[in-house]
Amino acid sequence: MKLVTYDDGKVGRIEGEEIVRLDVPSMREYFELGGADDGGERTPLADARLRAPIVPKKFFHTSGNFREHEDESKRVAWSHEIAPWIVFFQNVDAIVGPDEPVVHPEHLTDELDYELELAVIIGKDAKWFGPEEAMGLVAGYTIFNDITARDIQRNEMRSGVFSFCKAIDTFCPLGPWIVTPDEVGDPHHLGMELRVNGQARQVSNMSHMTPTVPEVLAHYSALGFSAGDVLSLGTVSGVAGFSEDAASLYLRPGDVIEAEIERIGVLRNPVVSWAEGHPNGG
Repeated sequence: MKLVTYDDGKVGRIEGEEIVRLDVPSMREYFELGGADDGGERTPLADARLRAPIVPKKFFHTSGNFREHEDESKRVAWSHEIAPWIVFFQNVDAIVGPDEPVVHPEHLTDELDYELELAVIIGKDAKWFGPEEAMGLVAGYTIFNDITARDIQRNEMRSGVFSFCKAIDTFCPLGPWIVTPDEVGDPHHLGMELRVNGQARQVSNMSHMTPTVPEVLAHYSALGFSAGDVLSLGTVSGVAGFSEDAASLYLRPGDVIEAEIERIGVLRNPVVSWAEGHPNGG
């Protein structure tokens, strides 16, 4: 099943070429309640405006799970080690949905980058569990594009932590929908590809993760999960900032990013200038 948030915040499931509205106020409440009944209203999918599928209570941003990403950083002498088992909380106010713009704050960064990631939706409250229990808590999957200002990141990492570089407004594209585990199957063999203006930049597979999905979930269970929380699983190789010609690959206004994961879908977002994103100067 594919679950969507659409139009003015309605929640629904996709059935063929239509969205069947669900009788629940928000996607987060859908998971908190353990589901919802059909509300009767149907909308053609082509006529709906899809929003970010969920705004969670907590967004666990994990990284360092794909060592190929660490390997590529070493090839270009990136300023800091990408250690395993990194986690911080993402700014949920930075979330945008499919086809919504990523606003390039040119006054803050010249090095806007992309990072394709699979994200897990937690289905129930849980803490202190092991890997053998973890997959029973997974309620769905979606795509996360971890937009990053690399120049800000380098400065932040001098202190050993980073967050601002990834949490600026619109830097958290999520979507296009949530796909339930029965449609995804084993998440460890999903193909992954990110394109900019149709050109493949990141091409990999979830099988390249070092820890498994349940190991990551169990590792961070001490923090406590709530129903509807989102946990990202880190990016693969191919980011602009770790390329030998990074300057030519950083995102610019006018670019279109397509983040695709097998069995999930395609998350598409245009990049716009600060002026275009803030026409009233706000």
